[in-house]
Amino acid sequence: MTTSSSPTVHSHVTPASPLFLREDEVRRGIEMLYFGYSALMQSIEQLLEAQGLGRAHHRALYFISRKPDLTIGELLRLLSITKQSLGRVLNDLIEQGYIETQPGVRDRRQKMLRLSSTGKTLEAELFRALREKMATAYGQAGQGSVTGFWRVLEGLIANGDRQMVLGLQAR
Repeated sequence: MTTSSSPTVHSHVTPASPLFLREDEVRRGIEMLYFGYSALMQSIEQLLEAQGLGRAHHRALYFISRKPDLTIGELLRLLSITKQSLGRVLNDLIEQGYIETQPGVRDRRQKMLRLSSTGKTLEAELFRALREKMATAYGQAGQGSVTGFWRVLEGLIANGDRQMVLGLQAR
């Protein structure tokens, strides 16, 4: 009988206190979320900057990739930004050939958004970098921790937005 031992992961994260809802623990979670997200995004910033793009451009590329033929209204809701901000982002992405638009099927006034082949290539390259970083962190944390992390993040999503998020997962 052989026993397989899983690799020991040395983490600098101390376990949550049984009093995890106290101010110090909540602040710690907010700080970890902030710095974790910043580190994740740093893994793609050079690539974005080389294209003259920023994080808002990446978010648009990401969600258009997840849901081709997304309308501008749907993208506005997903990104939760102003029409003016989205307009600048979309204009940049269209001018650089990353996004294509076409009129809506039911309403010709709508603009349907999808990635061009160049946009698909860029989004895939960005996702590869993010996937590597997330996969490493997920692997270090273990399955139970990943599920717990997802539950915490889901708890942060407004009830009215949960269907929208589930719609992305149902692809």
